[in-house]
Amino acid sequence: MTQRRFVIHVTVGTVLFAVLVGLVIHQLRTPPAPARQPVLERLARYGPAPDFSLVERNGRPVSAGDLRGRVWIADFIYTKCEDTCPLQSRAMAALQADLKAYGDLRSVSITVDPLTDSPALLSQYAERYRADPERWLFLTGELKDIRRIVQQGFRLSAAPVDDAPDPVVFHSSRFVLVDRNGEIRGYYDSNDPRALKRLRENARGLLDGKV
Repeated sequence: MTQRRFVIHVTVGTVLFAVLVGLVIHQLRTPPAPARQPVLERLARYGPAPDFSLVERNGRPVSAGDLRGRVWIADFIYTKCEDTCPLQSRAMAALQADLKAYGDLRSVSITVDPLTDSPALLSQYAERYRADPERWLFLTGELKDIRRIVQQGFRLSAAPVDDAPDPVVFHSSRFVLVDRNGEIRGYYDSNDPRALKRLRENARGLLDGKV
C-alpha cells in the first residue's frame, strides 16, 4: 500500500469514527420519546356493552340494565384460575380502594367457567379480596350466554383448553371501562401498571362528568 493510500484510509477511518461517536453522544443526550399509548386504552367509543342477564354471587339476578347510569369496569375470571385471575382480582381490589370516593362506580367480574363457578364458589372467591357486595359484582350464568357476552359482546377471547391436565380456560385479562350510557370506552391490560393508571384517570373523568 502506498503512503498516499495509507493516509486516505486513516483519514476516512478517523472521519467515520468521529461520526459514529457523534451519533452515540447525540443518542445519549436525546431524551427518550414518550411511550405511545395503546390505541384501545384511549378514551374513545367502541360500541355498546352487551346486554345480559346473569346471577350474582348472592343469588340475585343482575342485568346490563341494572348498571345503566353507572360507570363500571368489567373483567373475566374463574375461581380455579391460578394464572392471571388472582393478579386481575388484586388489581380490581386496588381500583376499588383508589376510587372508593365514587359511590356509583361498579366492578363486574364475570366467570368464564360457569359450569364450575356456582354463586357459592364465587362468593368464597370474592371473600379472598374483601369485595364489597354492593360495589363489586361476581356474575355467573349459562355457558352459551357467557361466551356470547365475552366473545361477541365485548369482543374478547374465552375458550377452554381441552387437553390441559387441569381445567383451564384461556381468556383475556383486559379490563373494560363502560360509561353511564352502557358504551364501551376503553380496554386496559390488567398486568400493566401504566395501563391501570390510565384506567383510573379515564374512570375518574367519566365519574366526574368531565369527558
